[in-house]
Amino acid sequence: MKAKLILENGDVFQGEAFGYLQDSTGEVVFNTGMTGYGEILTDPSYYGQIVTMTYPLIGNYGVDLNDLESDSPKVKGLIVREICDYSSNFKSEIELDDYLETNKIVGLSGIDTRELTKILRSRGTMKGIITGENLDFDTVKSTIASFSNKDAVSEVSTKEKYTVGRGKKSIAVLDFGIKKSMIKAFVDRQCSVTVFPSNTKSEDILAIDPDLIFLSNGPGDPGDLKSEIENIKKLLGKKPIVGICLGHQLLALALGGTTAKLKFGHRGCNHPVKDLTTGKVRITSQNHGYYVNKLPETMEITHVSLNDGTIEGMKHKTLPIFSVQFHPEACPGPEDNNYIFHEFMKYAL
Repeated sequence: MKAKLILENGDVFQGEAFGYLQDSTGEVVFNTGMTGYGEILTDPSYYGQIVTMTYPLIGNYGVDLNDLESDSPKVKGLIVREICDYSSNFKSEIELDDYLETNKIVGLSGIDTRELTKILRSRGTMKGIITGENLDFDTVKSTIASFSNKDAVSEVSTKEKYTVGRGKKSIAVLDFGIKKSMIKAFVDRQCSVTVFPSNTKSEDILAIDPDLIFLSNGPGDPGDLKSEIENIKKLLGKKPIVGICLGHQLLALALGGTTAKLKFGHRGCNHPVKDLTTGKVRITSQNHGYYVNKLPETMEITHVSLNDGTIEGMKHKTLPIFSVQFHPEACPGPEDNNYIFHEFMKYAL
């Protein structure tokens, strides 16, 4: 079926729809990863976004349900240059087209994703709509403009507390949209991991007497999470705290820093980051549209992006508090940064 992407600036890309054939509106972003579309589709941090893959052929290894980062796709749509109809991987359990259709996610193929990426890089991330109908920009302009992702965290966070794993160390997780691989990283290190909804009160978290509090990744603007920031403030100094991505940003806001939106975000598996404590440069997996643009006075920088110099890690000067902006869990890779979880565990009482 013929379909098109219409951006909020009026640009139109004609292509073919696949997956679930319905209109979908969201924030159009791009990911430079050559692999990992299964993890990307199911990463809760992408909630509310239409993801463009810059690598031209997607779907060639199908979908392995063991690789997924949550119980279902969280994206609003997937845009590819070419969709592979028949996968060639012994681990594949379902074709990508069928997987999206089953989970009611629309896809768009047959467009120049490199051109779309260049537009997003030069003009910044934009809202857009994938539509199969013969609609023009004037018809959908108000629909695109009205899209909001402010409630993203409440949509993807767990609704009930649950515990995974058994071990000597107890980890309390504030779930803003956590990936399964992050939980697994702690479980693999012999931890008992208790996952709390994002709006859990500080006293309920402290009631389990955790050795470490972890602030997870998640979608949206950290500035929208006023109550979560106030809650984190009440946890400061009570227990060691570590965080990744959105958790890193929320921690900075709770400590008096500020955040801002990147022009087009960092999304991919090939972002170089320098560890200032060792001088080593590592290739990281990243997925964020916001960043810490003003460091809290009580924190010091531990990691920086070599692409644009933005803050990628920070630690407190006196308290056991440490966080990173990038994703060390290596899903969809690379595995250069698993050591971060070992660093996290050093903070556990």
